[in-house]
Amino acid sequence: MPWREASWCVVDLELSGLDPGRHEIISFGALPVECGRVQLHHAVTGLARPEGVLSESSIRVHGMRAADLADAPPLDAAIVPLLEAMTGRILVAHAAGVERAFLGPALRRQGVKLRGPIVDTITLGQVWLHERDGSAPPWVSLTALAGLLGLPAERPHDALGDALTTAQIFIALATHLDDGHAQTVGSLVRAGRRLASMVAYAGGPGSVSA
Repeated sequence: MPWREASWCVVDLELSGLDPGRHEIISFGALPVECGRVQLHHAVTGLARPEGVLSESSIRVHGMRAADLADAPPLDAAIVPLLEAMTGRILVAHAAGVERAFLGPALRRQGVKLRGPIVDTITLGQVWLHERDGSAPPWVSLTALAGLLGLPAERPHDALGDALTTAQIFIALATHLDDGHAQTVGSLVRAGRRLASMVAYAGGPGSVSA
């Protein structure tokens, strides 16, 4: 299926830390993408009251204190609109492994299994950079990738702002990759395999910094 004919859901989670065993989802943002366009009027966002104590480093990153989340519902209640937004759509995220590690347990508590792939905009960006430059960095931040594509970074570390930036990046990268070969759902889902082949052919990962 051509990628523009598929239904996508771009998700961003803001977390109290990066360890799924100790840290929690404290906010989320999600945006559907239809026909290659962001559907802003169907945006979903929410806050979740953490069970644990927020660290100073988490507060510095997100600007959210325990007092800001005190009236938010617990995650099991807060996540219901996100689950509805994701249903029937292919997921997209920046650093998809992190999102999966937190989404999986949260959805299991709802009696739902996180099935299917999550397309990672980091991987798509690496494929695009490898095609463009002959090498790609092992990691590229959301803000840096937006800059490389000439896109604005919308409200960094705000879940809905980062979801919007990720959605714009996803559409831009899929469009750029279309120039070389028409992209399908399958080709975007399997971008990691394509990147591995490109890196192996080039003799190793690039040293470009981002």
